Amino acid sequence: MNDRLARGWDEAAEGYEAYFVPRFAPWVGTAVDALSGRRLPDGPILVPCCGTFPELDALADAWPGREIVGIDLSAGMVRLARERAARHPSARVVQGDASTVDAGSCAALVSVFGLQQLPEPAVAIGSWVAALRRGGLLSVVFWPGDIEGDGPFALLSTVLRTHVPRSDRAWERRIAAAVTARGAVIELDETVAHPMSHPDAAAFFDAFTRSGPLRPLVGAPFFDTVRAEFLQRAPAGGAGSGDWSHRPRARHLVVSAQLP
Repeated sequence: MNDRLARGWDEAAEGYEAYFVPRFAPWVGTAVDALSGRRLPDGPILVPCCGTFPELDALADAWPGREIVGIDLSAGMVRLARERAARHPSARVVQGDASTVDAGSCAALVSVFGLQQLPEPAVAIGSWVAALRRGGLLSVVFWPGDIEGDGPFALLSTVLRTHVPRSDRAWERRIAAAVTARGAVIELDETVAHPMSHPDAAAFFDAFTRSGPLRPLVGAPFFDTVRAEFLQRAPAGGAGSGDWSHRPRARHLVVSAQLP
């Protein structure tokens, strides 16, 4: 599972950086801003599932001189992340499984849109909380199952249901318990929506399936059928329809460690 996931992101890395990193920037700001003005214990700031490391510039500005470590399984993502980290002497990138982090190894942990892609998100966030030193903070943003009622994400999910079983989202209900079981306190559990836009339906579909989490489906026998149905059902018929704007909702957790 991990190898297949990593290979998909290897192939998607360049496109992800170009298309999605600018569009996801407001949520990166949400995650990083949650640490602003807070006192942290000694130790690095970890960014599991860092992708191309878009969190780095803001974290380095807010915490000059603090070691910042990105972790990602994909070699393609790590290559781009290391290019970004080269501008920051206190930053480094590790290729590895971000699901498990060493206990007591960091002052803070920030992750944006990585948690929901892991095989066992509730287990992973438990490991992330355990990685915090006493007084440390975790700020995690992830896509929930109810990301939007309409818009391109919702439409694509509807079209795919005929061909791909709905993923099990029961882990979302276990997140809070996974955090508190580690002796940590949930300071904030909120929904954060930001505007996002796409040139047209075709641009969104092609980016999401070639430079996003659905990359493994590109070679599926039903792929062309799904694309055609998506464009047919999209506003104004999809391709060439003009800017498609929406406000997807993410879930944001801020957790403080109260461990002995």
